[in-house]
Amino acid sequence: MITGSCLCGGIRFEVDGPLEPIQVCHCGQCRKAQGTAFATNIPVAEFAFRLLQGEELLKRYSSSPGKQRCFCERCGSPIYSCNERTPGVVRVRAGTLDGDLDTRLQAHFFTAHKANWFEIGDGLPCYAGFAPSAP
Repeated sequence: MITGSCLCGGIRFEVDGPLEPIQVCHCGQCRKAQGTAFATNIPVAEFAFRLLQGEELLKRYSSSPGKQRCFCERCGSPIYSCNERTPGVVRVRAGTLDGDLDTRLQAHFFTAHKANWFEIGDGLPCYAGFAPSAP
């Protein structure tokens, strides 16, 4: 079982099962929502994601039609996002997970919108938008 939490610890959750590869998103919305050059997302089936505490602290923001970003109202930590385009999947923010993870980065997405001050140099595949098989 993999556990995670927000910065203040008010929201705690667990993920049951192995983690998918981490997807690095460079779109403008992810950069704004994270306050960094990119977001690190792990697709998780909704049935494998379980909130342990802090449901009352979990707030949702509709950042675009059909997409919601879920975060802690107390500390602002982004927890996950969900999108009507991928029903049954939440995209957990990798940085909220505890301990060492048994997964690695998969690819960079939306690099057409990446911050000009960040250089990608890890040799991973880069896609201007979504990869054809990305959830």
